[in-house]
Amino acid sequence: LLSDRLEKRWQICGLSSIIGSMKSLNEDIKQGQFKNIYLLYGEEDYLKKQYRDRLVKAMLPEGDTVNYAHYEGKGIPVGGIIDLAETMPFFAERRLIVIEDSGLFKSSAAEFADYIKNLPETTCFLFVENEIDKRNKLYKVVKDKGRVVEMARQDEKTLTIWLMGLIRKEGKQIRESTIRHILDRAGTDMKNLETEMEKLFTYTIDRDEITDEDVDAVCTAQIEGHIFEMVDAVAVGDKKKALDYYYDLLALKEPPMRILYMLTKQFRSLLVVQSLMRRGMAQKQVASEAGLHPFVAGKCMRQCRSFSQDQLKDILELGVELETDVKTGRMKDTTCVELFILSPQTGGQQRA
Repeated sequence: LLSDRLEKRWQICGLSSIIGSMKSLNEDIKQGQFKNIYLLYGEEDYLKKQYRDRLVKAMLPEGDTVNYAHYEGKGIPVGGIIDLAETMPFFAERRLIVIEDSGLFKSSAAEFADYIKNLPETTCFLFVENEIDKRNKLYKVVKDKGRVVEMARQDEKTLTIWLMGLIRKEGKQIRESTIRHILDRAGTDMKNLETEMEKLFTYTIDRDEITDEDVDAVCTAQIEGHIFEMVDAVAVGDKKKALDYYYDLLALKEPPMRILYMLTKQFRSLLVVQSLMRRGMAQKQVASEAGLHPFVAGKCMRQCRSFSQDQLKDILELGVELETDVKTGRMKDTTCVELFILSPQTGGQQRA
């Protein structure tokens, strides 16, 4: 749960002001003029939760549970929801029905779509979904009658602005390079970043500046961050450093075969990114085509310059061979990752 202090910082910093795609939604909330139907969808759960809660708070008087209903999961009773939607609100301007993770936007949902076309003015629907199909009939109706907003993963620039806002409102200072260090270490998930910032604010309560050393001291390193650091070390030929990162992950109880999987997955991403770069694609295009977060795509673009295409293919073949050796009992799982790191095949070469 968010602390009251962090919640206030969120409101003050106004993340919404730096996310252009959500401008219309912010205007609805600010002006108190609402559509009858909203659909929030996308990968960034943190944003979906924030805007869901903001809409509920803005559309209903505080404490109004009579005119509020919440449904979650597949198999929700569509007929019962329609009956409820037809019921007049009790001493209130509107009735609000929130539906989450229903899968309705990936199924036919024809009955629901037909009903929503003629929704009573006193009833509002708020859908919150992870995935949608834009060919879906219900999606098309909602887009036509209401407002659809995608809550996508935010890029490095947006996350940096957001984090800088939180830090300034806390009365602290930070270098931009330290912001990047936070993202490298803690990842790009906004909920996780929020938690890490709370830890940093507490840790530096008697100081004005947040440093790299503070980040290393209190921020929990995600396995993805360690993997990037291992590949960075391999790329510059510092295999001792790569092994140190590996032993850190073992100390964190990460299974060796999961580490090998993550390493080979990263090198596979580098091969894909390198191919896209050869086709002249910029970072945004690379991220879209490779299915990567823009921040991750940028890091991959930097890393893959240290390897030739043949090297990357050899590294992936090595990963398959080592995995087979472990599964057939010819090698210990802990040893296979060490050999993967130390192998001549994984020796990066700085390239122009």
